[in-house]
Amino acid sequence: MDTQLKASLKNLHANLADAGPIDEELQDLLRQLNGDINALLERGQEPAPGESTTYGLAERSQELSAKFAVKHPKLESGLRELGTILSNMGI
Repeated sequence: MDTQLKASLKNLHANLADAGPIDEELQDLLRQLNGDINALLERGQEPAPGESTTYGLAERSQELSAKFAVKHPKLESGLRELGTILSNMGI
């Protein structure tokens, strides 16, 4: 599942490069989601002692996909796919 998640992130990054201008709020939300997913991949699915959980990443990804649906439909589908992968992982 990690391989699928990494491939989805790589695809999303490629689509971001082609998406054109994205407003600052959405960029911040994407950066935060990306950081949380990368932290999850680095440590595995279990949070380290004292670290906050990444629960809700799938829901956050789905919320972002809805925000991108109108202006950036290519990104919306990538975020939706990412959310599905995270959901299937139980995250």
